[in-house]
Amino acid sequence: MQHLPPSPDAPVADAPSDNWVDRYAPAFSRPYLRLSRADRPIGTWLLLLPCWWGLALAILYDQSPRWEDLWIFIGCGIGAFLMRGAGCTWNDITDRDFDAQVARTRSRPIPSGQVSVKAAVLWMIIQALLAALILFTFNWAAISLGVLSLLLVTVYPFAKRFTWWPQVFLGLAFNWGALLVWTAHTGSLNSPAVLLYAAGIAWTLFYDTIYAHQDTEDDALIGVKSTARLFGAQSPEWLRRFLMVTVGLMGLAVIFSAMPNASVLALVIALGGPWAMGWHMAWQLRGMDVTDSAKMLQLFRVNRDTGMIPLVFFAAALLA
Repeated sequence: MQHLPPSPDAPVADAPSDNWVDRYAPAFSRPYLRLSRADRPIGTWLLLLPCWWGLALAILYDQSPRWEDLWIFIGCGIGAFLMRGAGCTWNDITDRDFDAQVARTRSRPIPSGQVSVKAAVLWMIIQALLAALILFTFNWAAISLGVLSLLLVTVYPFAKRFTWWPQVFLGLAFNWGALLVWTAHTGSLNSPAVLLYAAGIAWTLFYDTIYAHQDTEDDALIGVKSTARLFGAQSPEWLRRFLMVTVGLMGLAVIFSAMPNASVLALVIALGGPWAMGWHMAWQLRGMDVTDSAKMLQLFRVNRDTGMIPLVFFAAALLA
């Protein structure tokens, strides 16, 4: 019996049922948008928010807001969407054999046959080139950091093959925007940006360990490593440590950003960001159940709000 190719209307298993791609996008574009995870925008938010943190703290650092910052803010949004899409496409190209063996991922466009590998490579290049057009509007120091980030993006999909800590590699890649955008505003890389970057990596270890608990059984069968498998039932204890590191490092980033030029009031308000973020992460820990995949996915998705909390405080501090 001849098997028909999957319909372009076949959704990805773990996409929200009301996502805009499945509801409104033209049928021909849906497999490619699914390849870019446009039907699951949480990843774009997690890539974007460290960029906006970096911009806010950079302005707090030198007290020199400029009209160019509005373009940096907007450009980060567009660039995060494009680079997250390119990165996810690369991830699906390299992981296509693994994805075909995991219940949650076998419906993705490449293993399900909706998109060929050649078409996926072309789609990845298009997205990366469009993102490069935005990057090239920044200063040369920021452009150099952007080009350097491609090394992390390239290596990340292979990390789960050789280390129990692939979430570290994801954190290195996903929070690079904090360094890049700080540099795009100030023209140089300073210690507060490095502290903020490290805080973002700890936060990534927190939320992506939660995410990885959805696939621990399948990952064990096919030999894929993750912090979720490494920590097992002790994950809440490890996540509590990541919480404390996130809050501590972000607090230091705020202090060193505010100390040169900001007012005491601005410093106090900005410090409310990591404090409130920590409480939101603690709330997630209280609701954890590592045996409930649906619950873990729900908790992972609320990390958009987790990352938005400090941004609100940083913005308020700039107005103080």
